[in-house]
Amino acid sequence: MAPSKRIILMYISEVSGHHSATIAIEKALKIISPQSEILNINAFNYTNPISEKVINRIYMEVIKHTPKLWDYLYDNPKIVKRVEKIKDTIHKFNSPKLKNLFEHFKPDVVVCTQAFPCGMVADYKKTYNSTLPLIGVLTDYVPHSYWIYETVNYYITPAEDVSLRLIKKGVSAEKIKALGIPFAPEFNQTHDKYHLRERFKLSLDKPVVLIMGGGQGLGPIKTIVKSLEASRYDIEEIIVTAANKKLYRSLKRKINKYKKKIILFGYVNNVNELMDVSDIIITKPGGVTTAEVLSKGLPMVIVKPLPGQEMHNTDYLTDKGAAIRVNDPKDTYLVIEDLLNKPRKLKTMRECSRYLAKPNSAMEIARFILGLPHA
Repeated sequence: MAPSKRIILMYISEVSGHHSATIAIEKALKIISPQSEILNINAFNYTNPISEKVINRIYMEVIKHTPKLWDYLYDNPKIVKRVEKIKDTIHKFNSPKLKNLFEHFKPDVVVCTQAFPCGMVADYKKTYNSTLPLIGVLTDYVPHSYWIYETVNYYITPAEDVSLRLIKKGVSAEKIKALGIPFAPEFNQTHDKYHLRERFKLSLDKPVVLIMGGGQGLGPIKTIVKSLEASRYDIEEIIVTAANKKLYRSLKRKINKYKKKIILFGYVNNVNELMDVSDIIITKPGGVTTAEVLSKGLPMVIVKPLPGQEMHNTDYLTDKGAAIRVNDPKDTYLVIEDLLNKPRKLKTMRECSRYLAKPNSAMEIARFILGLPHA
């Protein structure tokens, strides 16, 4: 039995890969050490509940309407330097709240899946001369400078070559563990594809394409669906709109007008089954979603990725042969047809995906956390 610990997991934004990552780590911790006490909290909401809503709204507006601005802000050394004073002020404001939290809960370790809480705790440690172990878990394939703090004890990265990029940014190699991006253990379960197809009322012999837009249901999904209508293949589609209720209603109204068979879902808890039943996935390249897809060995098509982390993740995945990028959503059907025309190419993509996959990432991260000496 693994030793029990008191662990705080921190993320920002309820519907996000960062939150999915903490949930995955929490599940793994409970499997290995059921007696451990775990606090899984939205750090931004805990310290700045009003600011969280405002900043989340601004972020969503920026990436939807002015993505080039986000690209300019993302990991820009000039911007990183300029926001240093603002960041210091915010962290000083938050430190007393963190002090109260840590004194009350008495954690043995704090684990952050997003750079903002990681920086907040890192500066708290500096201010109060704390030895509390702090772990940063990166959920994207290109590390940005907002993660870098001297008082972070360990960084967990998606892969060895991502670790090298972190080393180039000045982080000591001894602090880095390439254990992968954590995702829910159920994605390691495999289901019989044909049994699932019968359950979902899908054909046993037609290509099935899964279309997703992350937890927020973003991306040019309507244009993608319209593009696939032009395909000469009798494709069947599964569409997951997640939290995007407006998109769900819009597609629901038009569903009978499409030539292709479409099965439409809103928010679901069985994405692992939907991946198992599919031949190709069209998705946003969020880190956690990507880790799930790789574990399933599913060929990935990424349509018009946003500047910033999405573009960096896309570049990483396409370079490794696990994904194909489509710049114009209207051309999606051409890429899908090309893949269906070339079974060998599809097979190679599956092999590349499985090669990159780290299926036991959440469990390995949990074991690492539990193996740390007490603070």
